[in-house]
Amino acid sequence: MHALPMDTPRLDIRHLQMIRAIGRTGRVVDAAEELGLTPSALSHRIKEAERRLGAPLFERTHKRLRMTAAAEYLANFCEKFLGELYLIEDEVRRMNAGIDRVVRIAVENYSAYHWFPAFFGEFRAKNPSIDIQIMAGNRRDMTGSLLDRHVDLAIVSNATHHAATRALPLFDDQLVFVCAPEHPLASRDVIAAEDIEGQRFVTFTKVPEPDQEFANLFRPERRYPKWTAAVELPEAIVELVAANQGTSVLAQWAVAPHVQSGRIMAIPLGPSPVQIQWRCELRKDEPQNGPVQNVAEALAVWFSDHG
Repeated sequence: MHALPMDTPRLDIRHLQMIRAIGRTGRVVDAAEELGLTPSALSHRIKEAERRLGAPLFERTHKRLRMTAAAEYLANFCEKFLGELYLIEDEVRRMNAGIDRVVRIAVENYSAYHWFPAFFGEFRAKNPSIDIQIMAGNRRDMTGSLLDRHVDLAIVSNATHHAATRALPLFDDQLVFVCAPEHPLASRDVIAAEDIEGQRFVTFTKVPEPDQEFANLFRPERRYPKWTAAVELPEAIVELVAANQGTSVLAQWAVAPHVQSGRIMAIPLGPSPVQIQWRCELRKDEPQNGPVQNVAEALAVWFSDHG
């Protein structure tokens, strides 16, 4: 089957509505009245649809229109498609009643949203016309997701900057060594590179990043763990660690709920802590007083108040 050229004329929703209306009424006058058109305007629309399709849709018989096989096929589709489309439109209107703008956010690398319910409740109480949507996607390239407009606001920890984005600082954090409670290193107060050397280790990626454990812990000491796996989902890393099937180095803030529940242990890195700063990154073309900026500023205040 050969694909049609990109510039092939296509029917639009007006043509689908027209085909459905004529299929229901069988008369140009009645269909035009249902659509709020004059009979002349509807006749022009029929000709335009036939031109775009390159096939006849109707035959006139005693002031009535008889559908061709192509039109009957389309009419059957239109009835189902338009009915579903209108249902979805109504659902969207009901779901977004009073909502002027939806701001899409994502957290780099981590599925760390333990803070979100409290923040969202507080934010919506003050900003009922702004909704916030959590987005999945390429969590390792948040700047790309911002520039592609897949997300409006990214919570990031890396040190990279882009000329088309701006950032607000949120809070300081540190990387920690994580292991199962029964792991031999679980009782340590500080973990150095030499302690991790030879340990089964699960990492995001084996490609060194400038502000992560490779550059700040392993490389300076020339001591490296035994790479067990590279897993790009932190929640999967936590499960492996909790099952004592490996250790890892992760952001303290992101794993805090798992540490508090006792599933894993988090131990500071030494001899000096590996500090990271979480920031809120957004596009520079977002208005200074717009919804995205409002969410970013609210996040900065919320994390300042709640740590």
